[in-house]
Amino acid sequence: MIRVRDDRSEDDFVALFDHFAPRVKAFLMRSGSDASLAEECAQEVMVTVWNKAHMFDPGRASVATWIFTIARNKKIDVLRRQRRPEPEDLPWGPEPEPDQTEVLALQQETETLGEALAALPDKQRQLIEKAYFGDLTHSEIAAETGLPLGTIKSRIRLALDRLRHAMQQKQ
Repeated sequence: MIRVRDDRSEDDFVALFDHFAPRVKAFLMRSGSDASLAEECAQEVMVTVWNKAHMFDPGRASVATWIFTIARNKKIDVLRRQRRPEPEDLPWGPEPEPDQTEVLALQQETETLGEALAALPDKQRQLIEKAYFGDLTHSEIAAETGLPLGTIKSRIRLALDRLRHAMQQKQ
């Protein structure tokens, strides 16, 4: 891998490809991909290895770890692409009017949730608002508030339990 990285050695890349491509394909198949998708993904992984060889750092990871991390990321990318609807599958035109009973139920749930949020202790409510309305990660909240990450997670978990309990009681 070092010669591929430093010298762009095609012979060494062929050896690397011959060794890792079947293993990457097997790894992808074991994790649920069909043979053709695993083959295609393994090819993409090896192309990425060639194109990003300059990024390989043996001090951070072994060759196998680096390549299998690329494979895992490629698989995640493929799964995300598969879950996205194609533009022709998206509905066109105005959405149908929602059923009025659904609208009323949603309004009532929103009111109940607002009341339950207001009833939370301030410390928990503020963290819920930052996490869910401010779209901050737990780490970002910890950095912003100066609180330990474990405290953030505990308070959010407690707040969610209280909210869940309050919503269930109103049903």
